[in-house]
Amino acid sequence: MSDESPNYSVQVLERTVLLMDILAQSSGPLSLKDLTARSKLNISTCHRILNDLVIAQFVEHLPGGRYQLGLRLLELGNLVKNRLNIQELAYPQMQELHRKTGETINLSIKQGNDIVYIERCWSGQSGVHVVRPIGGRAPLHLTAVGKLFLADLDAVELLEYVNKTGIPASTSKSVSEFERLKNELAAIHQQGFAIDNEELEEGVRCLAAAIFNEQGRVVAGISLSAPAQRIQYAWSQDLKRAAKDISRELGCFL
Repeated sequence: MSDESPNYSVQVLERTVLLMDILAQSSGPLSLKDLTARSKLNISTCHRILNDLVIAQFVEHLPGGRYQLGLRLLELGNLVKNRLNIQELAYPQMQELHRKTGETINLSIKQGNDIVYIERCWSGQSGVHVVRPIGGRAPLHLTAVGKLFLADLDAVELLEYVNKTGIPASTSKSVSEFERLKNELAAIHQQGFAIDNEELEEGVRCLAAAIFNEQGRVVAGISLSAPAQRIQYAWSQDLKRAAKDISRELGCFL
């Protein structure tokens, strides 16, 4: 079987998960011999997969030749936990913002070069047709929340994003020039919130404020979407207060 075949890739993944499951179920570190016996894998195959997992820091190779799960899994687990916590902590704030404004309130996180919508408060009276459902994605540079994440990047990281994506336009008002985008991100640092001025969808404007973790990095954004003619920029202050309260519950006191 060719190493390039889909079946081979699936087989390697299944064996990798099998070894990690065995390590997870063990009360202590295991030797290569133990793992080979429990997994019923060929010893060379088992050793090769373990080496890859050690390089990726998913598994730790201890003195004496034993193996245990690595700290990288703890890091990833905490990321998932934080995302779940953010939804739980943010929802009451989102409900209050929706009650006060009558507009659609979104909670989004970053995934790759996009934002992903993970929670929403809205009603038929909001007047905004929700095009992107929960789990939907949108490019960072075309959304208010996405711009919050871009504003958190250093100059090199921002240039990498621009070169990789090409920052294409979605509407006639989209920010698709690098210098203009840099100016918008500088404004975010000054005013503490971001604006999507019909850049993702014609007729819809958004305001967003950043949610920070205990290290002071942006981990999510809370946003308000409304028909362009109905947006009130004073709502940005309500968003900032809500985002600050959520950030504090996540351990950020900056």
